[in-house]
Amino acid sequence: MTDSTTAAATLRDVTMRYREHTALDGVSTTFQKDGITGLLGRNGAGKTTLMQLVTGHRVPTSGTVRVFGASPYEHDAVLQDICFIKEGQRYPDHFRVKDALTAGQMLFPRWDADLAASLLRDFDLPAKRSIKKLSRGMTSAVGIVIGLASRAPLTLFDEPYLGLDAVARQLFYDRLIADYAENPRTIVLSTHLIEEIAPLLERVLLIDRGRVLLDADAESLRDSALTVSGPGDAVQAFARQHELLHVESLGGHSRAVVRIEDADARRTATSAGLTVEATNLQQLIVAMSLQSTTERDARRSAPSADLEEVSR
Repeated sequence: MTDSTTAAATLRDVTMRYREHTALDGVSTTFQKDGITGLLGRNGAGKTTLMQLVTGHRVPTSGTVRVFGASPYEHDAVLQDICFIKEGQRYPDHFRVKDALTAGQMLFPRWDADLAASLLRDFDLPAKRSIKKLSRGMTSAVGIVIGLASRAPLTLFDEPYLGLDAVARQLFYDRLIADYAENPRTIVLSTHLIEEIAPLLERVLLIDRGRVLLDADAESLRDSALTVSGPGDAVQAFARQHELLHVESLGGHSRAVVRIEDADARRTATSAGLTVEATNLQQLIVAMSLQSTTERDARRSAPSADLEEVSR
């Protein structure tokens, strides 16, 4: 059982159904206080639904959601400690940039006006311009300013940088990590730009088709997989000693992503004549997602008598 003093948010056996569709299926996880978590997964995996539940926008079909020890739904004391910057964040039609910041200052008790002003300059945002006249990237920047300046104890960003160029995204990462170092809080980043945010992450939560595939410390993940290539038989022999996530073959040559558990795996692979590469976080996440899809397709196509064998 997680100590409530160290948990910003917890989900216990949470299921969320929309008519015929199950968006989340028995999800249990914890977002610790003062940590940065990457919420990863393919489109439709259930990431946005999970964030909507944590931020009190929805009530689960079953299971429990607790934020700072209480249900977030219609709970003002909890909600004032949450900032949720959504993909395609909407604002009232008449709002100018400075009106959005004024609203943020009213909503969030820990609002930092100096940080907001500094971020406006960093992103070159015109304070008096109507938000609906901004480019997509500049509108995303407004959300980033609010998310960072809110200093909310639980801050969630759902694809916050749509339309931003690489320089602006890097500015966001730099300002986020600098402010987090001085003002720790719980930050959840949902994104498809995995390799860009990888250096920021302390934890990774991977969801696929509404289920948790991976919930682990980011540092341990960086050493948990290898990419090996060489003769197909040698690659398969090495993979059988570990956990094969994904393999590509062409002729007699194969390349595989393999989860490992022992420090000697690299030496063993090299001794077998295989070429060994580090597997970055994005490669690992893609391989695990593809493995999940392959296993699911196999279960669907297998005769019922063979289901137990497929699941092994």
